[in-house]
Amino acid sequence: MQAHNMDSGLENWHDYEVESRREIIALLRGIGEKKQLIRMLMRGESEVCVSSILEVDAENNCVILDRSINEEQNRHMVAGGGISFETTLDKIRILFSSEKIEECTFENMQALKIALPATLIRLQRREYYRMATPLGNPVRVLIPLPFDLGGQVTPFPLADISCGGIAILDNKLMLGDAIGKNYPGCRIDLPDIGQVLTTLQIRNSLDMTLLNSKLNRRLGCQFTDLPRPMLAHVQRYITKLERERNARIAGLG
Repeated sequence: MQAHNMDSGLENWHDYEVESRREIIALLRGIGEKKQLIRMLMRGESEVCVSSILEVDAENNCVILDRSINEEQNRHMVAGGGISFETTLDKIRILFSSEKIEECTFENMQALKIALPATLIRLQRREYYRMATPLGNPVRVLIPLPFDLGGQVTPFPLADISCGGIAILDNKLMLGDAIGKNYPGCRIDLPDIGQVLTTLQIRNSLDMTLLNSKLNRRLGCQFTDLPRPMLAHVQRYITKLERERNARIAGLG
């Protein structure tokens, strides 16, 4: 399935193909539970039908969909060939397709049925797409602190990373009330990828008390004027983390 035909501004989106059956079932069930509308588009046609997921039947490998209120559209879809589906779940666009659609009965009502898709594509705006970084061997972000905070270059563990910025842990509360402040000359050494030099602006702060009563402070930071080669490093690192995560999921499956 070519997701890239769906939107001309797609370079702003991060696409990620999901092939894990378990994850596909969970995503489709989430769409059904939240009663998200699904746009159905027949191959080669411009007319869009709107539906919703009634049930994901994992045992029979199928997805039950609500019929269109337009009976002519229903007949057209059943008689026709491939159909692409688009919906959203928590700011993420979900795309999948089916070679055929059939009529069926669900809870004594007429409905539509497709085979459980073997793959689907998640699209997320690049700046929102965050990838958690390994906690076992955390990447450190070196931030040169201003003189009033000691003037030292200080390492902070990296919690997650996106193309728009990072989250760091400041559990020793060294940055104080830092929201809105810029920290130039920050350095992140991304394993197997290279070094990123950037100005970080602190955008938000979240304090959590852990079970052992220790305070955990997470600071959301935005990249400021990140050069293109550095952004390419960040994108490559996110892809690397994603591959590792997918390999772990496949191992569990």
